[in-house]
Amino acid sequence: MTLGNVSSVKEFILLGLTQKPELQLPLFFLFLGIYVVSVVGNLGLIVLIVLSPHLHTAMYYFLFNLSFTDLCYSSVITPRMLVGFVKQNIISHAECMTQLFFFAFFIIDECYILTAMAYDRYAAICKPLLYQVTMSHQVCHLMIVAVYVMGFVGAMAHTGSVLNMTFCDGNIINHYMCDVPPLRKLSCTSTSSNELVVFIFVGVNVIIPTLTLFVSYTLILSNILSIHSAEGRSKAFSTCGSHVAAVSLFFGAVAFMYFKPSSAPVDEEKISTIFYTIVGPMLNPFIYSIRNKDVHIALRKVLKRILLPK
Repeated sequence: MTLGNVSSVKEFILLGLTQKPELQLPLFFLFLGIYVVSVVGNLGLIVLIVLSPHLHTAMYYFLFNLSFTDLCYSSVITPRMLVGFVKQNIISHAECMTQLFFFAFFIIDECYILTAMAYDRYAAICKPLLYQVTMSHQVCHLMIVAVYVMGFVGAMAHTGSVLNMTFCDGNIINHYMCDVPPLRKLSCTSTSSNELVVFIFVGVNVIIPTLTLFVSYTLILSNILSIHSAEGRSKAFSTCGSHVAAVSLFFGAVAFMYFKPSSAPVDEEKISTIFYTIVGPMLNPFIYSIRNKDVHIALRKVLKRILLPK
C-alpha cells in the first residue's frame, strides 16, 4: 500500500447509528444482545463441527469457515459501534484503517464462501456419483485458500486507495464504522482513483459470485424439477433452502449499499450495512441449523458426551 498523500487528520469521530439521545441506551442493549447471540451461535457451530466427526464433510467445512468469518467481521464492527452509544466514539487514523482492512477482508471472504457453498450443493445434487471426487478434501482446501487470497487482495486494494486520500480538516464520519463511502466524503482531494478501485473490486467480487450462484442454482433447480419423487424434490429443496436465504440476505444488502445512487441518504447506508455486518452473522447459525437434522444429531451427541460422560 503506497502512501501518495499525507493526511493532517490523526483521528476520526464516528457519529454512530443515530444522534437521538433517547435511542442511545435502548439501541446499545439491542445490539449488545444481537452481538452476544451472534458470538454464541457462530462459536457454538464452529465447536460443534470440530467435535462431530460425521460433520467433517465439504458442506460443513465451508459452513465452519462461514461461521468463522461471520464471527470475525461482526467482532470487527459491533464492539466499536457499541462504544458510540455510550460516549463519543473517537478512533485513530491507524485504527480506522485497520478496521477498514479487516472489514473488507472478511466481507469479501463471505462472498466467496457462499459461492463455494453453492458449488458444493450443485455437485451434491447434480453430480452425486462424482461428489466425493469433485469435492475432495484437497479441492475444498484449495477453494478456501483461494477465498482468503481474494479477500486479502481486495482488502489491500480498498485500504490502499483510502490511505492515498488526504483528510485536511473534516474528521467526523457520519457512520458507525470506517467504510470507504463515508471516508470518501471527507477527502479534500480527488477521489476518482478510489471510486475506480471500488468499482472494479466490488464489481468483480459481486459479479463473479453472483454469476456462479445463478448458474449453480439454475442447474440445481433444473435437476430438482426432473426428480419424479415428491420426497426427493422436498429433500433437495430443503438442502438448498437455507443457503438461498443466507445468500439473499447478504448479497441483497451489499448490492443496495454499493450500487445505490450517490445521492441516497446516509441513513439508508447505515441501515443497509446493519443487515450484512450485524444481522446476517446473527441469523446464519440459525438459518443453517434450525431445520438441519445432521446438526441436531451432532448437538445431541455432543451434549450427551458432556452431560453423561462414561
